[in-house]
Amino acid sequence: MQHCDTLIAPRWCVPVAPAGGVLEGHAVAVSDGRIAAVLPLDEARARFQPSVSIERPRHVLIPGLVNAHTHAAMTLFRGLADDLPLEAWLHEGIWPAERRWVSAEMVRDGTGLAVAEMLRGGITCFSDQYFFPEIVAEVATALSVRAVVATPVADFPSAWADNATEYLQKGADLVHDPYADHPLIATAFAPHSTLSLSDESLSALRVLADQLDARVQIHLHESAAEVEVSLRDTGKRPFERLAGAGLVNRSLLAVHAVHLTGDELRQFAEAGVCIAHCPNSNLKLAGGIAPVDRYLKAGLNVALGTDGAASNNLLDMFSEMRSAALLAKGVSGDASALPAAGALSMATIAGARALGLERHIGSIEPGKLADLACVDLGTPNSQPVYDVVSQLVYATRADQVADVWVGGRHLLDDGRFTRLDPAAAGARADEWRARIASASAIQ
Repeated sequence: MQHCDTLIAPRWCVPVAPAGGVLEGHAVAVSDGRIAAVLPLDEARARFQPSVSIERPRHVLIPGLVNAHTHAAMTLFRGLADDLPLEAWLHEGIWPAERRWVSAEMVRDGTGLAVAEMLRGGITCFSDQYFFPEIVAEVATALSVRAVVATPVADFPSAWADNATEYLQKGADLVHDPYADHPLIATAFAPHSTLSLSDESLSALRVLADQLDARVQIHLHESAAEVEVSLRDTGKRPFERLAGAGLVNRSLLAVHAVHLTGDELRQFAEAGVCIAHCPNSNLKLAGGIAPVDRYLKAGLNVALGTDGAASNNLLDMFSEMRSAALLAKGVSGDASALPAAGALSMATIAGARALGLERHIGSIEPGKLADLACVDLGTPNSQPVYDVVSQLVYATRADQVADVWVGGRHLLDDGRFTRLDPAAAGARADEWRARIASASAIQ
């Protein structure tokens, strides 16, 4: 018999690729952090001698969810500036809080809390865009979760850097060392928006990204106000400025992309740009509703992200899948728009593709990394099960995730964390709450 490290036997398995399949009575064999085989359970037991056998008779095994856009450390600002429109939320709530509180310590504690929340909800890979990205990478590595660490770029000073030149240099250093070939960490550049950079800085970013073969992600056309301010100050829409700098290409991840013209959509599709759709954040900040059905029909790769906990307020990809599917139907007037299988693909393989990781994660296929989540469909809200994928998208909560593996490491075992202490993360968060609330009361 052939040895494997782990043999996972759920009731159902949804590989995602090839599309549309639900396997019942199958098992997944994992060896050396990768998927060795996906095969009928009887054949798996005859072929493999596992070190560990996991049986989950009420569960469905899916690829680990990919959160294509978040600001992990902002869990510590969760609920801080609720019920404000986007511009007021930024200028009156979040940016003043960041100027006061962002530090290496804050990023470390906030990211640790976010990782606990994301793992508990089946997220095995997240793309982060925040200050002190080297701290984000350290936390993700220590907790064995996969992350794309995108370094901020801006003309304005912050606790991390003073100007665009320093942001770019620090980002380049992170790309080179120590994460050039790291098994868990990938890197990218992440300008906040076109409003935060001059044309000269955007051009410098493009040159450096080309030299380093690095991906770029940016908040783009998130609100009508963003577009209006850009037109007022520069005479150009944000898309035009990006295109003028040579940044509209297949290495670009456009976050939100709510307000695109037909011509911009066409150019995005021709260039191979990916979109990170964050439906709950867009709803909460009233930024608008992206016409995702149009984007998909145009051939764009659309991934899903939670955005940060300050604007959502959850890091819950099950909620994002449901919202994305329902909004697509409501906006298009077509109940068949973005079916459940499409929403699950957006949260898995499309997310992996948006981050340049589709060869490694995003589906349950032999040879790919064993980034997996097992979801309990035996709970009252998930019964009865007629269609497994529909149940995942329309009826499942994040707390139904029972098991999570990243690169074959069992990080959540039947609802219990194996490598992190959620109580300690919560205690640190409460310390930050007391500190921030006390300072706000004094002011």
